[in-house]
Amino acid sequence: MLTQFLIAALVLGSTILYRKLRYVRFQQYAHLPQHPTSLVLGHLKLMGEFIKRNKPDAHVDLAFVAMHQALGRAPLMFLDARPIGDPVVIVGSYEIAEQISKSSNIFPTSPPKSSRSLTRLMYMMGPKSIFSSYGDEWKHLRRTFNPGFAKQYLATFHREVLDKGLIFLDRLVSLARNDEAFSLVHLTTRLTFDIIGKVVLESDFGAQHEDNHNANKATEGAQLIRLFGKMLDEYKGETHNLPWWLTPLKVKRRSALAKRITSVLQSIVRRKHAEILDSQAGSSGNPRSVLSLSLQDIPTLTPDILDSTCDQLRTFLFAGHDTTAILLSWVFYELSRHPDVLRAVRTELDSLLGPDDSPDKTYARLLEHGGDLNMPYISAVIKETLRLHPPAGTGRIIPAGSNFSVRTTTSGGVEEQTLLLDGLLVYICQSMVHTDPKVYGDTAHEFVPERWLDSDHPIPAGAWRPFERGPRNCIGQELAIMEARLVIALVARRYDFVKVGLGAVVLDHETGQPVVDPTANGRRYKVAEELYTTRQVTQKPVDGMLMKVKLAS
Repeated sequence: MLTQFLIAALVLGSTILYRKLRYVRFQQYAHLPQHPTSLVLGHLKLMGEFIKRNKPDAHVDLAFVAMHQALGRAPLMFLDARPIGDPVVIVGSYEIAEQISKSSNIFPTSPPKSSRSLTRLMYMMGPKSIFSSYGDEWKHLRRTFNPGFAKQYLATFHREVLDKGLIFLDRLVSLARNDEAFSLVHLTTRLTFDIIGKVVLESDFGAQHEDNHNANKATEGAQLIRLFGKMLDEYKGETHNLPWWLTPLKVKRRSALAKRITSVLQSIVRRKHAEILDSQAGSSGNPRSVLSLSLQDIPTLTPDILDSTCDQLRTFLFAGHDTTAILLSWVFYELSRHPDVLRAVRTELDSLLGPDDSPDKTYARLLEHGGDLNMPYISAVIKETLRLHPPAGTGRIIPAGSNFSVRTTTSGGVEEQTLLLDGLLVYICQSMVHTDPKVYGDTAHEFVPERWLDSDHPIPAGAWRPFERGPRNCIGQELAIMEARLVIALVARRYDFVKVGLGAVVLDHETGQPVVDPTANGRRYKVAEELYTTRQVTQKPVDGMLMKVKLAS
């Protein structure tokens, strides 16, 4: 009797489980565009196949782009990664991305960030980071720190950015003289960490000086340089958002590093707060850093304010140096591969700054113009670089029961259907949005800065979103663009970069000159194998952008 009961219970349980699984796999999200799914694995097997077709260490966005193309470039694409991951909608249309990122009655500050992404980045940015906060808390933090990233305020740091840029030039002199290969990402990371230290903390980290990377160097700046470097190393080779219990040792190391970073920052915050109180008591001095601006109206530094402030500093120090370093490395790579673009950049700089490209003269002219110098072509180069090489996408979660939906439209703007996204993770994949042929045409995958200067065919604002859009756009985007413009102005006329290894230009066997790529209308040089990105928190060139540099001929 007991055996019969157990068999019956097993059959009943199996039937219920089977029906539940069929519903989850084939019915729950059947209204969303998707590839055929498997009862047991969902889309996991298919995702694995597309990942294998790329490089094993390539960023997963490259697989998403291929899957999206195979699906016919639908406005969005559903992927069922259960039970390993969350069911997710990958957004490839700027029109859908705009609906998600903008303010709405349901989500006044746009939908909240993905919890899995937040957990993964918590050790880098802190649990109270503006990146992960939501609602009124986020509004308060944004209001507090907005003044420190305003364009007019950042213009007061032009001299500091140029000073750090001159040190960068000195590094290039040495590398050119020795004809040695180096990681450009490594070099630009030190430059941008130097700059963000000045803007956020008004501290001279000396990140471009080798002795500050010595383990025996005890200054706060040197400690932060080493600790952030070690933290980034802990994210190397992590191609997917795995649950913490699958990587417990890595999580433990990240946690220990986070505590050490916070300890250093707490000392800085306490000292800066005391200086501000002294200043308010009678001594002169205006706030010069993002930190000073955020503390000037705080009479008492409570533990909660201290923790929150340190988390914002961690966020700004990381995001403020990492993405700009990646941007600069890709800019110089694209200039090295597109001779007409490089020529146009140099022509613009000659017309703005004069023909003398010596560092001192360029520095003086840039400082003289301040923030009023118009660089339309260089700005277009920056925009095109960020279009083809966005540092990161954004993940949002649509809480179950919110009844949040998006509308798809035909090419004529007529509403086609309404798609409910309740309970889903939504990933705005900039690599897909930025290469949509409906917006960018036949040259969607080509580097064409001139597209941003064509007033007769304007590109929709929402189709370019490297800093995301809506109320939660990147607070530091003005700083990133300012840095890039000034560094390009200092470097582009003075040096030629030559890619080494992956992505290197093919040379003619007889003449030794670069071979023109016939597939790009003669606009770029041919490479033996395309350079690709991997994931190390953000999207980075897989080889760190291995380069050589020489004085421009």
